Formats: sequence, C-alpha cells, structure tokens
Amino acid sequence: MIDDRVRQQATKLVEWCVEVEPGDTVTIIANEAAKELVTALHAELGDRGAEPVTVYATMDVSVGLSGEPMRAFLQHHDDEFTSPSHLLALLEESDAVIGIRSDTNTNVLSDVSEETKQRRAEAMAPFMDVLTEKEQVCGTQHPTQAWAQRAGMSLPEYEDFVYGAMLRDWAAVEEKQESLRERLESASEARITGPETDITMSLDGMHAVSDIGERNFPGGEVFTAPVVDSVEGEIWFDKPSMVQGHEVEDVRLTVKDGTIVEYSAGKNEETLESVLSTDEGASRIGELGVGMNEGIDRFTRNMLFDEKMDGTVHLAIGRAYHWTVGEDREQNQSAVHVDLLKDMSEGRIELDGEVVQEDGEFVWE
Repeated sequence: MIDDRVRQQATKLVEWCVEVEPGDTVTIIANEAAKELVTALHAELGDRGAEPVTVYATMDVSVGLSGEPMRAFLQHHDDEFTSPSHLLALLEESDAVIGIRSDTNTNVLSDVSEETKQRRAEAMAPFMDVLTEKEQVCGTQHPTQAWAQRAGMSLPEYEDFVYGAMLRDWAAVEEKQESLRERLESASEARITGPETDITMSLDGMHAVSDIGERNFPGGEVFTAPVVDSVEGEIWFDKPSMVQGHEVEDVRLTVKDGTIVEYSAGKNEETLESVLSTDEGASRIGELGVGMNEGIDRFTRNMLFDEKMDGTVHLAIGRAYHWTVGEDREQNQSAVHVDLLKDMSEGRIELDGEVVQEDGEFVWE
C-alpha cells in the first residue's frame, strides 16, 4: 500500500512544481526504487489528461544520469562521448520533466574514473542546458535505504524528514523568503565572513530567485549569481559535498578576480581538482545561495536538502543559472555546477555593508 505522503508529494509535483495541464507530455526520469512515486505520478497525470513517459535512470547533477545501468555503460565505453540526441529530443518535446533521485547505492559511480566522468559531464552539457532553460522542470527525492544510511537515520526516520521538508505551506514559505530575495535583488555587493572566511562579490545587475519548490522539491532557498570577475577572498566550507560519487570534505578556496587560484580539501582533493579543471568556467563561482527551509534541521549528505538547511550558505563552482543573470551581464558557462556548503552559526552575511544575517539568524526575525 502506497504511503499517503507519496500521493501528496505526487500531487504537489504536478500542481505546484510543474503545473501539468490536459494534453501535456511529461517525462519522468526514475529507477525502480521510486516505483511508488512513479505510480502515484502516473495516477495524477491520468487524472489530468496528460501523457507520461518514464526514462529508467536516476538524476545526478555531476554526470547527468546515474545508476547501475549507467555505471555499466561508463565502464565499457572506451570511445569519445557524444551528446545523446534522442534523449535531447525527448526532453525538448516534453511539456514537463520530473527527475527523481532514488539511488539504492549512493556510491554507484565511485569506481568509474574521474576522467571518464568528466568527459561524460562535458558531453551531457546540452542535456543540462535543456533542463535548466526549460520552464517546467523539477527534481525531487524518493527516500531509500541508501539515502537514509547516508543521512545516519533509519528509513522511517528519513521518510519523516523528507516529507517534513516537502509537505509544507509553500505559499507561506514564499512570503517568508521574499524579504531576503528583495534585499539580494537590490544589493550591489555581498560579503560573507566567519571562521577562515572573508569573501566578497558584486551582485550589481544580477537577479535573486526565491526557490519555493518549483524546480527543486523541496525548495527553501534564495539564490543569485555573482558578477563573474568580482569574487574576491577566502572561504572554508565546513560541510562535506558529494562530487562525482565521492565525498569531498574540508574545502578551502581562495578566489581572485573571480577565479579560484588556490584550493584544498581534507578528503578527496583529487576529485575537487578534476571538477575545477573541467573547463574555464569550472574555476569560477556561479551561485550564492542561502538556505531557509525550517523543515531541514540537520545535515544529511544530500545537497538537494542540505543547501536549503536553515542557517547555511552555499557557493556553487561552475555554471550560473541563466535566470539569475542580468541582461547586460555575463553568464558563467560550465559543464559542471557543484554546490559547497557552509554552516553560518558562527558567521555573518552583509549586503552593501548592512548585516542581514548574524550567526544563522536573520535580523528581521
């Protein structure tokens, strides 16, 4: 019997996130572990007169798609990778796309070489372009034993956590986040300070976006992009990030004129180095995000949730999302977009010299 919360998630996905209408074609990217959610989505889409197609895979922002079948393909593919035109055509012709993360092994690509994953990421860049530029696209999570184990929880506890982060009053969340969105939208400069951290960036002419679950579900962050060559300073990311199937910890970056000129990691530094060398844009900062989802109160080693954790900030190395870039500003282009997370319980966010968050608390709260 399907958990009623799965049905509620499916309803939110097609009503709130992608707003499916009669006659729409909807592509679902999912594997067998997400069968309950896929089934609930098919029921919802049937009720709305839409037509679903499911692609057997799980979403991975590092390489586009992941899972055991993709691992087998990557290990046996010795030639150059090309962009899969048939998949691109499917996504381009779809009115909506829903990607579901439901890994049964979160380290499934760990024995695929970094060089192979890097080349695959470059070939999948057009795929990621379609997903970022298309309006009706949403990525979400279905809880599995693997993700629960990574989070240090039992599966029932993890299910409570996941649905607690998702099944919220998103209209109220939107109202709460608007105060920060307005401040970021009008700001010319941001400064982040804290332990081993003092970094500044220009936001002049860039746009701020309030994530209320329309492209990532759950939502719960406000984000923007820095002017490409404006980032200056040093930052220490005290939370791990999963990068190309590896956990990268204790990352320190030094940025000058917008380019990362020094870097280190306490664990899997070679993975960080591989990502930074992907292309020219991979050594620049593409996003500044502030977590605001009060339902996410702990670190789970899953950036879909962690980047929205209340009292954190994150920077992304690589691609800047086009909707954060002003018309007369350069968009940082890259095949990668990797979020790095920092706890702000001992830090400060300033906009144009005004403190807006101190030790994880917004001044207006």
